[in-house]
Amino acid sequence: MLPPRIVRRIVLAPLVIVVTVFMLVTLPLWLAVTFGASLRLPPPQRRGLRFVWFGVAWLTLESAVLITCLGLWLSGAFGRARHQERHYALIRWFLSKVYAAAVRIFRLTLDVEEPPPTAQEQAARLSRPIVVLSRHAGPGDSFLLIYHLLSLYERRPRIVMKAALQYDPSLDVVINRLPNAFVPRRSGRRRVIEEIRRLAATMDDRDALVIFPEGGNFTPRRRRLAIRRLEEKGLAEEAERARGMDHLLPPRPGGAVAAISACPRADVVFVAHTGLDDLITIGDVWRRLPYAARITAKWWRVPASEVPRDREEQVRWLYSHWEEIDAWITAQRGRSPRDQAEGAPGGR
Repeated sequence: MLPPRIVRRIVLAPLVIVVTVFMLVTLPLWLAVTFGASLRLPPPQRRGLRFVWFGVAWLTLESAVLITCLGLWLSGAFGRARHQERHYALIRWFLSKVYAAAVRIFRLTLDVEEPPPTAQEQAARLSRPIVVLSRHAGPGDSFLLIYHLLSLYERRPRIVMKAALQYDPSLDVVINRLPNAFVPRRSGRRRVIEEIRRLAATMDDRDALVIFPEGGNFTPRRRRLAIRRLEEKGLAEEAERARGMDHLLPPRPGGAVAAISACPRADVVFVAHTGLDDLITIGDVWRRLPYAARITAKWWRVPASEVPRDREEQVRWLYSHWEEIDAWITAQRGRSPRDQAEGAPGGR
């Protein structure tokens, strides 16, 4: 059970700062122990030092965010709009530093493929809100997505998250000060859809509501269970289309439909990505993270005028885009690293 907010503020938040100081003071010892242990492993598996460096960098950044949030709370003498802008700027700074650390430590490269916008589309980028429907797979995909929305597209993301994520103090403090929602695990799908509808209904031109229609990371077992649930509900067409997708869980349309209905003027952006999607658990990341990590992503933007309004048509439309994402992933996995580099923006 999640502790009350006051407990999280006076116990968990200071604890992060204490742990950070401890790790910084004892860092030479951690590096020595990790280096010694890694000598017993073959070179491809010597990941310990990188994880120590990244862990210390993450803790340091989290502590900086918490101290800044305390300062913002103490100052508190500014309007709501300015208050939110400062916290969005803080998230942007934090994610940019995390991304930079991942690039240096894990040799991460991220290539985003997006059709070049027309002059009209470029002018419309910040003229209406967007609903982002993204695949959910691999470590850190949501962080990378939010980072790009904030930094590259100058959007203010909104998201519905599991309440348990509030155990992370910096996430707990910052996200609860912005238009987002944490939903307890036992509250059910209806509560999630209600929160999505609430967040979508109040979006303005710079906002982006992020939804992961699959509801969780892909695994073969989850795929089988999801198809079985569709069959049990009598959704034979959806089950058949889900069986044709090898890399994705069938999308749950409730959240996407609720968002589109609550904000009909929003464009819809579909996000596909692949590269680290086979790393599902912490153990997978520890054992199989490659020496040079590479993620390739593709974004499709659908203008609001082209989004179906009938619910049955919306479900078929959503499945069609999910099938397109699945085909794109299949094509990416069939390309060599050299082909991917040449096909990426700026690769030629």
